[in-house]
Amino acid sequence: MIRFLFISIALLLAFPIQSFADRPVLEVGPNGLPAGSGTPEGVAVSLAAAFIASDSSGFIDICFKNSANKEYSKFLQDKAAEIDAEASRRKSGNFAGPKSIGKLFAARHLSRSGASSYGYATHNLQDVMFVDVGVILYDGKRSLNRTLVVKAANGKWYVVPAPNLIPLLSEGLNEESPSVQDFSEVYEVRKRKPT
Repeated sequence: MIRFLFISIALLLAFPIQSFADRPVLEVGPNGLPAGSGTPEGVAVSLAAAFIASDSSGFIDICFKNSANKEYSKFLQDKAAEIDAEASRRKSGNFAGPKSIGKLFAARHLSRSGASSYGYATHNLQDVMFVDVGVILYDGKRSLNRTLVVKAANGKWYVVPAPNLIPLLSEGLNEESPSVQDFSEVYEVRKRKPT
């Protein structure tokens, strides 16, 4: 019995439970999810929401801009046009793609440090992370989307929707293990007060 007590105390000291006081507060909307450019999870949700709502201007607003990379810039414009075309199809009753967000995982840093170093040196980025977002499609299937997110010098988070077009910024992204920690385990989640 005493041995069990010592082991329990040792485990608690080695792996303390994080209290609400230790976690940053994150305000969420009526859907229970964050949005906007204040957190990596919020901007990843905003990306999914732009696709769900067929909102091309919302998509462009939250994307990391890299005018030096012409292929990436063209991708952003082409994707915005695809989103507009999807909006037109939806008006005629033809629904495809994501319908809702089913699961939001906590943001994580890439295991390899090269992406962060590259982002800081080349784009003056403060941080590089990724967020796994599970969506429910109109056909009822589920899809997990890995979203590369970057924190710019202005303190805002942006998505990189085509990380393969900036390979040094996304090195190792698709080799990361599946996320398991829900965003609500990292933040003290509070519902946003109605204005």
